[in-house]
Amino acid sequence: MTTNATIIPAVTFRPAGTGASAKANELGMRPMQAQAFDKRGEQYLLIKSPPASGKSRALMFIALDKLINQGVKKAIICVPERSIGASFASEPLSKYGFFADWDVAPQWNLCNTPGADDPKVAKSKVKAVGEFLASDARVLVCTHATFRFAFDELGVAAFDNTLVAIDEFHHVSADAGNRLGAQLAQLIGHDKAHIVAMTGSYFRGDAIPVLAPEDEARFETVTYTYYQQLNGYQYLKVLDIGYSFYTGPYTEKIEALLDPTVKTIIHIPSVNSRESLKDKHREAEDIMNHLGEWQGIDPQTGFHLIRTISGKVIRVADLVDDDPAKRDRVAGALKSPKARDDRDFVDIIIALGMAKEGFDWIWCEHALTVGYRSSLTEIIQIIGRATRDAPGKARARFTNLIAEPAADDPLVVDAINDYLKAIAASLLMEQVLAPRFDFTPKDAGPKPGFDYGDEGYQEGKLNVGVGPQGQMHFEIKGLKLPTSIEATRICREDLNEVIASFVQDKAVLERGMFDPEVVPEELTLLKMGKIVREKYPELSDEDQEAVRQHAVAAMTLTQQAKAAGVVDTSDTDLKGSTAFIDGVRKFALSVTDLDIDLIDRVNPFSATYAVLAKAMDEKTLLQVQAVINAKKNKMTYDDARALAERALEFKRERGRLPSLTSQDAWEREMAEGVAFLQRHATKAASDV
Repeated sequence: MTTNATIIPAVTFRPAGTGASAKANELGMRPMQAQAFDKRGEQYLLIKSPPASGKSRALMFIALDKLINQGVKKAIICVPERSIGASFASEPLSKYGFFADWDVAPQWNLCNTPGADDPKVAKSKVKAVGEFLASDARVLVCTHATFRFAFDELGVAAFDNTLVAIDEFHHVSADAGNRLGAQLAQLIGHDKAHIVAMTGSYFRGDAIPVLAPEDEARFETVTYTYYQQLNGYQYLKVLDIGYSFYTGPYTEKIEALLDPTVKTIIHIPSVNSRESLKDKHREAEDIMNHLGEWQGIDPQTGFHLIRTISGKVIRVADLVDDDPAKRDRVAGALKSPKARDDRDFVDIIIALGMAKEGFDWIWCEHALTVGYRSSLTEIIQIIGRATRDAPGKARARFTNLIAEPAADDPLVVDAINDYLKAIAASLLMEQVLAPRFDFTPKDAGPKPGFDYGDEGYQEGKLNVGVGPQGQMHFEIKGLKLPTSIEATRICREDLNEVIASFVQDKAVLERGMFDPEVVPEELTLLKMGKIVREKYPELSDEDQEAVRQHAVAAMTLTQQAKAAGVVDTSDTDLKGSTAFIDGVRKFALSVTDLDIDLIDRVNPFSATYAVLAKAMDEKTLLQVQAVINAKKNKMTYDDARALAERALEFKRERGRLPSLTSQDAWEREMAEGVAFLQRHATKAASDV
């Protein structure tokens, strides 16, 4: 068996290994949980925190305080699927120093109801919610679906003085067709319930916001980043994220990526996807055949027993088989304490729609996903399966195996779309794994509590400070600061959401990656500016520009840090925050200073393209470029207006309009926008 397949590296993150993530305080709380508990008095609380950071237990601490000390009468915990309900089972928290235990009576954990797929049982669960609200019981666990049906039947007032906790909150959206989102809006409008929302990825993967701006403004946000979480690990030293291309049936390529000695979750493609071979059972069987010789099935767990070429018998859990009896037995075994405590209990898991969000197998070292998934959210959730810290687990990786665009493929455009989506996912993960940024204008002074190195902060020099929670302070010449509370919150909390919208814009990604004639400012000024205006129309022009600058700066610094060697897998000395600072300093020293105009002149996709150009087949790369360039659109009226607005700024600064004959490509493009509007106005006048 070979494991030497070419994997294009997207991200290699080396945590600092402080061990802080697992250290508990006197109340038994890990860092994220303590951070969230500090906000326990808020009526509306949004917790954004990565997998394995302890969101479930954080909710227990907060809910118990609300029930015991804040006069809240009930707590209803809503999860997207039944399997996640186990995360909220009874827990003796007083054993670890807390003032009360988390107790969920069996009859009130509706995720454990037998025959849950039976419509009659579903109806009885809705009835059970009403019975719970009328009882003396304090805690109920149910699915999102059960809560939605109960809300429809009971009405908003039934949940007065009740804590409603929504796990995996990215399932909610502000779209009118999203029932849970509409119900939450009613709860917020009624203003008599408490809401705690939790998510490991606040990206829905589409253009629809999770909450309407006016509703989100009601929430106090607790943000605990991947950067903080991974740097605080004890065992995991390296996280690799990359993708590999294949032609022909994926089952022939997957063998080269599989190592039976590495604990792996394999997600095969949806039966409706282009990558699927249209027989999911056969695909799972082919994967097992690649692993070795089938020896039978363990009667207790339902795991397949396979003897590898080395002679070792490994255990493979098949979650693709949709026979209810078989899958329930396998799923039940994977949720058992044995799976959590025994590294050798299972070796490989093959899944399709399961084993994603909320699936807690700490031993997973490799998440191997075939084909692009339905959204960036799903990709981030799958990556989270491999990012748990566990004894003996020094390295983890995520690999996305995707079909390579081929010149003779009639579906080449579809292949390129999947290829672009994979790039977008890697770009977003780079941003998610980066530290939080704190930007100020040049010579604004040091930030309290930040470490600026041995020499400390020095005015007039490039200063990079590291804060107590891993956030980084950069001074940028010409930077605009937000003026409103909402814009300040966005710059502090939601830059990754802005960048997610940017990298998911296919036209932006196509131009940035594969158009050699693209002017970077077209992306950083026009495209990012348009995204910010559409995403936050309520902000003033000045605040929209501040958000745009902060988002572009965050993405550019992350990409330039990568280009300077942060993701060099051969350098084992690079660790955590030091690597990121060193990468940014290399970039900054090459340009003397950090200036917003300079940052706007950097193509934010150039570093990623450089990696692809080295790793991908040249013929394929040229084919992708040709297909994309063939779709180039001519300048639109909206584009011209945006360029003309920038041209006016240029005139205010330089005392003249941009020139069509300038040596500077961006100046020429602004001039072309002005000329376009002039021609449009002339034509309109002649048509009158």
